[in-house]
Amino acid sequence: MLTGYRSLQTKDSEVYYMTDFMVRKDADTLFEELIDTIPWRSDKITVFGKTYDQPRLTAWFGEEGKSYSYSGITMEPVAFPGLLMELKTKIEIATDTKFNSCLANLYRDGQDSNGWHSDDEKELGINPIIASVSLGEARYFHLRHKSDHSLKEKLLLQPGSLLLMRGTTQHHWQHQVPKTKRKIGSRINLTFRYIQ
Repeated sequence: MLTGYRSLQTKDSEVYYMTDFMVRKDADTLFEELIDTIPWRSDKITVFGKTYDQPRLTAWFGEEGKSYSYSGITMEPVAFPGLLMELKTKIEIATDTKFNSCLANLYRDGQDSNGWHSDDEKELGINPIIASVSLGEARYFHLRHKSDHSLKEKLLLQPGSLLLMRGTTQHHWQHQVPKTKRKIGSRINLTFRYIQ
């Protein structure tokens, strides 16, 4: 049983949000350490047959052999650094879920984004569980039902927060982090997953 979470009462999904998973000071310290030490990379992605620069920087951490492919990109894992391993352990305890990989995203400013998608790649298996920690600038996170776009949700993901998506969420819902014209600082998003 999950405690301390707010459940989004959405059709065909299990989405939970905890604003204060991390103390703000600890979240800010982790952000400053990770932004300078993670081996960020810039990739080109292919969506609907068109290739362009991915509008954010990424890094992939995981156990040996746990590669991850999406939008024409295949990422080979880098071993978890100590800071991420500690965070992974805390998340596993809080969610009662085992994770073996993490996709890190760096949104440098409001023009960096992540378009509509579902985390439904074959490596993640059926009904994947995704645990997402936000650090740095708060950003809006949008959800919409695949078959009925009138069903939608919007959350402002605060630094130190934890978002958990599980059950049939990835089958029935898409999510995005849209661009914003507001002048804002950088954000790191750490999405923990289990690669089959």
